[in-house]
Amino acid sequence: MQPRVLVPLIISSSLLMQNLDSTALVTALPLIAQSLGEPPLRLHMAITAYMLAFAAFLPLSGWLADRFGARKIFRLSMLLFTVASILCGFAQTYEQRVGLRMAQGLSGAMMVPVGRIILVRSIPKAELVGAIALMGMPSIIGPVIGPLLGGFIASTWSWRWIFWINVPIGLIGVFLVSRYIDELIEDNVPPFDWTGFILLGFGLGAVVLALEAWMHWSGMAPAVLFAAGMGALIAYYFHSRAVTAPILDLTLIRIRTFRATMLPGTLFRIGVGANPFLLPMMLQTGFGYSPVQSGIVTCASAIGAFGMRAIAKRVLRAFGFRNVLVWNGLIAAAFLAICALFRPQTPQIIMIAVVMCGGVFRSLQFTSLNAFAYADVADKQMSQATTFQQMAQRLAMSLGIAFAAVILHLFSPSGDQLTPEAFAIAYAAIGVICALPSLAFLRLYPGDGALLAGRPEKH
Repeated sequence: MQPRVLVPLIISSSLLMQNLDSTALVTALPLIAQSLGEPPLRLHMAITAYMLAFAAFLPLSGWLADRFGARKIFRLSMLLFTVASILCGFAQTYEQRVGLRMAQGLSGAMMVPVGRIILVRSIPKAELVGAIALMGMPSIIGPVIGPLLGGFIASTWSWRWIFWINVPIGLIGVFLVSRYIDELIEDNVPPFDWTGFILLGFGLGAVVLALEAWMHWSGMAPAVLFAAGMGALIAYYFHSRAVTAPILDLTLIRIRTFRATMLPGTLFRIGVGANPFLLPMMLQTGFGYSPVQSGIVTCASAIGAFGMRAIAKRVLRAFGFRNVLVWNGLIAAAFLAICALFRPQTPQIIMIAVVMCGGVFRSLQFTSLNAFAYADVADKQMSQATTFQQMAQRLAMSLGIAFAAVILHLFSPSGDQLTPEAFAIAYAAIGVICALPSLAFLRLYPGDGALLAGRPEKH
């Protein structure tokens, strides 16, 4: 097997761990809530805590990879993620559960983006779309079997075993990284920007936590927390302009193609990020499905995504990034909006078909956005661009889950008593959110990303 094939496949072991863990967890969330004596809606913080920690600590990953070596940091983060997974299985209270998920998020903040740094530094740009698709294919196994496995484990044994299935994957991944990945260390790495790290981490965390706190705290506390977070982010903007090596290089936004994936692309991810939380919650608490029945419907999305990953580059070569991002984005948004029509009496086969088709188009959109981000990024900016992109993705997913939880809270009779009507409103809202970025993608040039797509350049 060629090294260029081995690299994305080995890196995908980290994505497999993360996706298997996350998708199995959301399927078992109602049963975990029952075990811990908490309302199901409150337990969404277990998902958001991971993403919050991921987004807050992610800016550290690029610097650590440059300073100490990408392979070394990637291997260490996989080991820490495995240990955190073991400890999550022993959590006894809601607070322990959230805290240990944050520990997973911290290690994941090093693992996933550093793996992507290794990929983009090891693979030529002309082969990057294929490598990204290849890297994603084994990781799709997690979302395919995760919901089924999570439902089966939670119903048959204990939800705690969901976290322990990461152990063999993590250990095998550490061995493969040590054996087949070369070390990548940058020269002349600047000092770490601690001030920027604190401002950015606090700002992002406070803004997302304020949305969460709005449902559970009274008085002005959520508004004060949100204002403090926004103040920290504004302070970081001015700080980044005053230092020579900020922890997150905001000048990347000046690159037109990169900006397109960060701003409208983030809006699309906010909408899509709500779906993995909404769908199993709707099926189990709204429709009365068992965890296994819910897993069967949920995994259909990943099956559809798996098929699209294999042909993504051919689709982009045929139609170009602009057409795919505009029209495929609208189709993906439509399939999310259709989920608003689901009711308890809707035949399961129809739900599976809709969810599977939606997975096809969402997968193509994600693959396109992830590759297009690097269309005009210079090699020396790859580390910063990867950190920026991954941080935006995780923050968007956190906001998507928080947004969905707020909608459910607002339109449920007692805040925690979830109804099919509340889920319908939430799905209609995220469908609209996902459709809006297509208006911005219309401004792209037909030749944007031509090298990545394998098309002749034209403007």
